[in-house]
Amino acid sequence: MAADAPTQAAGTVPAHGWRSSSLPDMKLMMWIFLASDIMFFGTLIGTYLIYKGRSLTGPYPQDVLDIPLTTVSTFVLLMSSFLMVIALDALKRNDVAKFRLWTFGVAFFGAIFLGFQVYEFNHFVDLGLTLQGNLFGTTFYVLTGTHGVHVAIGVLWLLSIVVASYVRPWTSKDATNLEVAGLYWHFVDVVWIVIFTLVYLVDFIPGAGG
Repeated sequence: MAADAPTQAAGTVPAHGWRSSSLPDMKLMMWIFLASDIMFFGTLIGTYLIYKGRSLTGPYPQDVLDIPLTTVSTFVLLMSSFLMVIALDALKRNDVAKFRLWTFGVAFFGAIFLGFQVYEFNHFVDLGLTLQGNLFGTTFYVLTGTHGVHVAIGVLWLLSIVVASYVRPWTSKDATNLEVAGLYWHFVDVVWIVIFTLVYLVDFIPGAGG
């Protein structure tokens, strides 16, 4: 009798590292992380909204927020997501030079966004908005500062990928590694769109503010 073909026991991980969902382990772990991060940011955003408008003393959002400036930094962050897509496409085509260029571009745009945030924080402090000053300051700095930390981690991650590609030249076989970093980066961008809308824009839309 011919031997049966080897079968995978239920719940085990095959030798090639792919699960029955056909999702690579790295991507599965990133999706799990992002799911937990959604709940984390949901808590921070919910806290901001709960305490919104309850500050007994100023400065208030209308006193400090600079919509045109933050719109520019938001545009820069969105463009970084566009570069991320181009970088992944270049790597899948084994165009290593452009993959490095666009990946560095994503990190550079992320660094520009962080520069805007540092300027904004310093300017707000000059206007009297501090972490301990009132409820708006506390919830604003915790929420936007946590997002800024996520952007900083993403920038360091992408720069490490560029450096690693010089130590060992990357090919299309490494696309999953960049795709996982891209998932993280796109998530950070989407979270910022939510924050920008709820924290910055709502109060300046007639009839939409709390």
